[in-house]
Amino acid sequence: MNESNAPAAPGASASPDVRSALLPLLEADEDVVAFFAGVADLDATDPDSHALEDGVRLASGLRLEQFARAGSGDAFCFVGEGGEERPVVYVSLDGEAGPVALGLPELVRLSLVAPWWRDAPGRTDAELRAVADEYRQDVPDFDRRRDRAARALGLDPAGLPSEATALARLGELARGPVAAECLVVGYDGAPLDPLFAHAALHP
Repeated sequence: MNESNAPAAPGASASPDVRSALLPLLEADEDVVAFFAGVADLDATDPDSHALEDGVRLASGLRLEQFARAGSGDAFCFVGEGGEERPVVYVSLDGEAGPVALGLPELVRLSLVAPWWRDAPGRTDAELRAVADEYRQDVPDFDRRRDRAARALGLDPAGLPSEATALARLGELARGPVAAECLVVGYDGAPLDPLFAHAALHP
């Protein structure tokens, strides 16, 4: 983890109520790993395996640093120089990319309340509710595992945002200036497709 004092990328913000060093917990804390790697599909336990495809980079020239991966091989990456307050970009092996949080604390909250966020674009309220219900059926102790992970990260489960708030935030990031700042290009220099721009979010 990079803990330099370099300025954060534009738009980044820190959350004082979350521990300042989340990555070590995402990598090693039993309750945290059980939820994030096992339920939220965000695995930070093997940093040596994190490597972006050749040529994948930010159009701005800022640093793109992978810190976690999904089971599919999709990448979670920090933008620019700094620490955990940096914007987070999700880079899909399907050729899509875009910002999903302004800082690791925001990504943590999103993953805790709506680990099914990848299925949000274009779905109606009823369809998204069905996705969430399916997650809960697959993980019948979802609430308990989420709450244990939240507490291990120094968060009060009662203070977490609602699913609607967390998903609406994804839409804001997809449509706002951060999306332009975090534009990812592939090995051929062409921009990857946006994660959410082609379909509205329906939290």
